Amino acid sequence: MSDEPTTENEKSPDLKARFKQLTQPIMDSLDSKIREQVDHRVDERVDQSLSARLSVIERAIADLDREVKELKKKASS
Repeated sequence: MSDEPTTENEKSPDLKARFKQLTQPIMDSLDSKIREQVDHRVDERVDQSLSARLSVIERAIADLDREVKELKKKASS
């Protein structure tokens, strides 16, 4: 070690680096958990939206199917 005293400016980056090194695993874990929760919620919302839209499309197809059957019935009579 040198005999020169270290200044606050020299200590600050070392302290910041050490703090970041100690907290990085915690931050990575939190980031991962938050990402999973967000992904899960987004997936749920997308599923709900698609389900609602598909049900509208299925009703429209059923209506069209009935109309086509009625038109075929009238045409064959």
